[in-house]
Amino acid sequence: MMIDTRVSVGSIELRNPVMTASGTAGYGGELAPFFDLSSIGAVVTKSIAAFEWAGNPAPRLHPTPMGMINAVGLQGPGIERWLAHELPSLLETGATVVCSIWGRSVDDYRRAAEMLADAPDQVVAVEVNLSCPNLEGRGSIFAHDAALSAEVIEATVGCGRPRWAKLSPNTDRIVEVAEAVHGAGAEAVTLINTLLGMVIDPDTLRPALGNGGGGLSGRAIHPVAVRAVYDVRQALADLPIIGVGGVSTGWEAAELMLSGAQAVQVGTASFADPRACVRVSDELVKFARDREIPRLVDLSAVT
Repeated sequence: MMIDTRVSVGSIELRNPVMTASGTAGYGGELAPFFDLSSIGAVVTKSIAAFEWAGNPAPRLHPTPMGMINAVGLQGPGIERWLAHELPSLLETGATVVCSIWGRSVDDYRRAAEMLADAPDQVVAVEVNLSCPNLEGRGSIFAHDAALSAEVIEATVGCGRPRWAKLSPNTDRIVEVAEAVHGAGAEAVTLINTLLGMVIDPDTLRPALGNGGGGLSGRAIHPVAVRAVYDVRQALADLPIIGVGGVSTGWEAAELMLSGAQAVQVGTASFADPRACVRVSDELVKFARDREIPRLVDLSAVT
């Protein structure tokens, strides 16, 4: 039985619902030696700012029982360098690309978006990472403030392509924020980013990360992602959703789609298995075939 793997996220049709998650696949073709990047839905870049950024002090990563915690701090080369030196090698693989952007202020986001206005057509969407600290004086994380999140989305219209708002699970206002960014022009939302956490080193008796706390990812956060997707889908029936958080198997991808996501992203699993995206995709197809579901898009119609 042939399974139709095509899905749509708003106005964007993807050949496959499985993508990489921002921050776990680099800026270019880093995963190309492990699998055909054109075979998955899209490669989502690590979040990039309008400027070069050094990130946080080391150590930046630490394992946890069911995932990892990181405080990389959004290190990046800046969009100008990415367009000139990283994107070309990624496009040579035939990949569909989604560029993730971040900023410290609304104007930072505006500048980043405008710098992408003339990007090649293979950059099909811009994922606006709202789950990072801001300098606007209205809260510690953009995605905790519905009005500020909407302001950022409005400011990024200059990219000239669909925008996906990546939201934080560290708030009880996620439905309100999702509604606000959709109203401001976001074609879809990506749910979720990392959970705030901290690990203490048993030898030093101090935080294991150089920045103190960090973002928890991996299988431990998967039920949180499922709940966030489900809650937003129930409240906003017509809003496209990309589910992300702890996906390492086909069933976990299916679970997010059954909860209401049109597509999914694979992140932390790729650190242990660089071919995780392909494996998850294959398992998702098998899941559908075993249940005689002819189209993967039908999974997200269940809710």
